[in-house]
Amino acid sequence: MTEELSIKQRVNRRRGLRVTMACAVMAVIAIGALATVLPAAAVAAVGPVVNPAPPSLPAPTGRYEVGEVPLHLVDRSRPDPWQSGQNHRELMISVYYPTKRAAGRPTAPYMLPKAAAHFDSVTANDYLGMNLPTGQFDWAATATHVVQGAPVAEESGKRPVLIYSPGLGEPRTWGTTLVADLASRGYVVVTVDNTYESPEVQFPNGSLATMVTPTDPDAFIRKSLAVRTSDTGFVLDQLGVLNAGRNPDVDGRRLPKGLVGGLDLSKVGMFGHSMGGTATATAMDADPRIRAGINMDGNLTNFDGTLMPVAEHGLARPFLLMGKDGMTDTGPGWQAFRAHTPGWSRQLTLRGSEHASFTDAEALLPQLGLPPATQKQNLGTIDPATAIRTNEAYVSAYFDHWLRGRSDRLLNGPSDQYPAMEFVD
Repeated sequence: MTEELSIKQRVNRRRGLRVTMACAVMAVIAIGALATVLPAAAVAAVGPVVNPAPPSLPAPTGRYEVGEVPLHLVDRSRPDPWQSGQNHRELMISVYYPTKRAAGRPTAPYMLPKAAAHFDSVTANDYLGMNLPTGQFDWAATATHVVQGAPVAEESGKRPVLIYSPGLGEPRTWGTTLVADLASRGYVVVTVDNTYESPEVQFPNGSLATMVTPTDPDAFIRKSLAVRTSDTGFVLDQLGVLNAGRNPDVDGRRLPKGLVGGLDLSKVGMFGHSMGGTATATAMDADPRIRAGINMDGNLTNFDGTLMPVAEHGLARPFLLMGKDGMTDTGPGWQAFRAHTPGWSRQLTLRGSEHASFTDAEALLPQLGLPPATQKQNLGTIDPATAIRTNEAYVSAYFDHWLRGRSDRLLNGPSDQYPAMEFVD
């Protein structure tokens, strides 16, 4: 990786999402990543793993255990927007759900092997800028506290549904800590990889789709947001298919018992990190099925500094902004959004945090034996456990209020229980 790229990544961590988006795009340009689906044999194997113990995610805090099923979806109504000649749009999603029968079930992998190899050799450093040694961490073996094949918890009533959108240059698994915690509290949570914009997507046949090579950062980001909006709408359509009793997985993967018919699609929320937070706002703007959203440190201005349409007119439905501490350029877009939003909104700052503090980086990086300066650069000064539990508390309280009608005590003002969360006027 060039020194120029390293400098851009350091600036990225200091200045917020617009630079985060641009640097992720420029990283792809700098390393010349190709827009292609690679056969399994073409993915280079990582070197020997020398870290003696794979990292692990913290256990979810809710009353349920957590199950997961990956689904392969194909949208036959539109060609792939990134790949000419591909007549259908293909996506991989994961559905997380509450279960009470996890014992004896196989553990859900954090990443599939070829996706993990690409994450280790390319994504972790070239896109996310984490300054990790290559080949020393077994990302595929990361402990998740999630199982596959378990039935959905058998209780009366359908469950609210949440959609998670990852940041630019982040796989859908990079938010598993928060996603699993929400599932343990009774939500069905769907994570989405946006193929050819996601850094790596491994399909059931073993092929790996990697990020396209952008030429114009501004055009790439605008297109990415438009594609994510379409992808989100399609995923919601397919969840409706599933809820009606049909299996949307094109490979016929067996669905966990109790998932079909168990979704309350009248209570849909969405949340995301970085550009995933931006995509949450744009998807809500386009799709009234999404009733409440959270933007975790994602900008609402374009790369050229102009306001996005959603910042110009706001939203009539509730929206929460959660930002990193210190200098950031999310300010203008967020201020405009709040000024123009007729609906409910709040803005919070996680004290001592950095941009990556809203992702699994907060749980995983402290386990990797990194120099203190590297960890601080990525995660800030906040205690990792405090960051994780504070984020979980506020995200769950928000969706509990707007999708379940529960108390909004945490949303009304500062809490002595969670002093790291600051309310912004």
